[in-house]
Amino acid sequence: MRSVVITGASTGIGWASAKMLLDRGFRVSAREVRGALNGETLAGLVNNAGIAVTGPVLELAADEFRRQMEVNFIGPIIATQAFGPLLGSDPSLKGPKGRIVMISSVSGKSGSPMTAAYAASKHAIEGLSESLRRELMLFGIDVIIIAPGAVKTPIWSKAEEVDISPYKNSPYFPALEKIRAFMLGLGATGLPAETIAEKVFGALTLPSPKVRYMIAPDPIQQFMAAVLPKRTLDRIIAKRLGLTPQG
Repeated sequence: MRSVVITGASTGIGWASAKMLLDRGFRVSAREVRGALNGETLAGLVNNAGIAVTGPVLELAADEFRRQMEVNFIGPIIATQAFGPLLGSDPSLKGPKGRIVMISSVSGKSGSPMTAAYAASKHAIEGLSESLRRELMLFGIDVIIIAPGAVKTPIWSKAEEVDISPYKNSPYFPALEKIRAFMLGLGATGLPAETIAEKVFGALTLPSPKVRYMIAPDPIQQFMAAVLPKRTLDRIIAKRLGLTPQG
């Protein structure tokens, strides 16, 4: 029985992935992993834990940017450094080399107003993964990115808990209200977490996985985002959120 470590496995994508892997014969671990391996390599590390910080760049506190990056970017680095040896860089372990699955986002390749901190953290994950994949070729350890669109997870439903009252006198307040309503909608209409779990399973088990999988609930919207000029998208988004110049 091969073992996998999943961060942020209590809800959402992490929970669905853990359940699916357990159902398909994996051991899912969180602590004291080396002892449980009995000299064998770890099959996989799924860096999934994450949060979403909201606010306009001009007014969001620097500490909030730090909090976002600590969880979404520094966290995966710490986990990778901790479990990397168990995946196969430690020559004393026996067995096939493991894989690292990085849970990014469609925001890892694009950015939306009021979610710059989140987008920046996922852009960072994309860059980290690209470099890490090439570094770990030395040990035969692969790195695969999974970039979902909106998923039915608590990260979006918690948007209701976000206090935007400090921005009440900000010109960004109306846009923040619209963004929060949109995020709440994503929590209800997004992809099932099990859909992402299937991709996680594939990333860990396919003989030749892709380096990146993007899964979006609205392929047409993603296609438009990919082909429309950036300035055109800017105007569409600005009109929807009321971010057009005033006066």
